[in-house]
Amino acid sequence: MQHRLKHLGLTQLEKALPTLFETARQEQWTYETFFNRAIGAEIEGRDRRAAERRMAAARMPTLKTLEAFDFAFQPSLSERLLWELADLSFVQTATNVIFLGPPGVGKTHLSIALSVKALAAGYSALFTTLSHLAEALESASYPSLMRQRLRRYTTPNVLVIDEVGYTRLTPSQAHYFFELVTLCSS
Repeated sequence: MQHRLKHLGLTQLEKALPTLFETARQEQWTYETFFNRAIGAEIEGRDRRAAERRMAAARMPTLKTLEAFDFAFQPSLSERLLWELADLSFVQTATNVIFLGPPGVGKTHLSIALSVKALAAGYSALFTTLSHLAEALESASYPSLMRQRLRRYTTPNVLVIDEVGYTRLTPSQAHYFFELVTLCSS
């Protein structure tokens, strides 16, 4: 049976099936209940794997949550506004969110936390630093590679560019960054 499940691409069901068989016997499930649970196991497994792929593709340096942010540490920050951002309407409307402030105030934590919320909701995200982004764009040696790299940064629903205020760009890097911002705004 495992061969047939693999052939059909039901890899998640293949893993869950032994447990489902045992529980079905013990609880005397109907055929309909068994079928629903089996399909549910496949769907849950696929959803879990998709979430894992989105998280890996996002290249988060660490995992942070909004719940773990110490709002008492930053009393000038509107907690209500951050929780409103957590509803992800900014993703749906393609609105930019910019965190400004000196080093060590939680800008990276908050941007990662909102990205994690977006990933959990099924959106795609990508985390990068401005220096990494600038180097990646500047090192594209031919036009089709540049288009590919620009697409890499414009495709995710949420793009976090960290350390913007700390990176000095060359004129060509500034040009590529401007091109990226222009593409993201259109």
